[in-house]
Amino acid sequence: MSWRLVYSSAVGTSHISADLPCQDACQMQVVWLNDQQPLLVMFLADGAGSVSQGGEGATLAVSEAMAFMMQKVQGGECALNDVLATDIVLAIRHRISARAQAEELAVRDFSCTFLGVISSATGTLIMQIGDGGVVVDFGEGLQLPLTPMNGEYANMTYFITDEDAVTRLETYSCDAQVIKVAAFTDGIQRLALNMMENSPHVPFFAPFFNGLASATSEQRDILPDLLKQFLSCPAVNERTDDDKTLALAMWLP
Repeated sequence: MSWRLVYSSAVGTSHISADLPCQDACQMQVVWLNDQQPLLVMFLADGAGSVSQGGEGATLAVSEAMAFMMQKVQGGECALNDVLATDIVLAIRHRISARAQAEELAVRDFSCTFLGVISSATGTLIMQIGDGGVVVDFGEGLQLPLTPMNGEYANMTYFITDEDAVTRLETYSCDAQVIKVAAFTDGIQRLALNMMENSPHVPFFAPFFNGLASATSEQRDILPDLLKQFLSCPAVNERTDDDKTLALAMWLP
């Protein structure tokens, strides 16, 4: 039994035109709990294009979230609930606030969205502030437990740096391990979701999970590059000019 993981990011064409780097960030890994059970941990963030340090904010968000989880695992604490989600958000906000103060900038200059998935043999926790999404399968087909957050106006959303971020935080938890998960920033939201119904567009995800399941050990080494090629291809760029990140995990018994 094992997890298979792959993720990649690609810079949007609008950022290429403006000579800007990709402002998405992602970290994912499998760690081992004290009972020798694997724990899937994945975090994504999308830096706001309207601020000066959005990309740095996204990088800080995922790195702090992962560091926080590693401390929890080492300490033997891993209750997957709203308290954990809130503590992760508070830790990220503290880290970003400290960086903003050190660089004599405002916290909002580091604005970014945030997505997280943590899953073990005994439960799953999903958390979200902002747009993008997390699609999961617990054995009964793909579902979208949390709806991407839209702001008051078109093309607006919420950020982990907002003063009311903790109250904006949405979570979903259950007592089952996820067997498939795909998390993505809003750059591919319109490709990955049926926006009218806020449901997964299953044909979009099927090739990725099929490829992840069937890949040999040699093929798995090139999956990140293949995924990046897809995210950068003309067919995708015709639909979106934003940065794009897609992270996939699959449990193989």
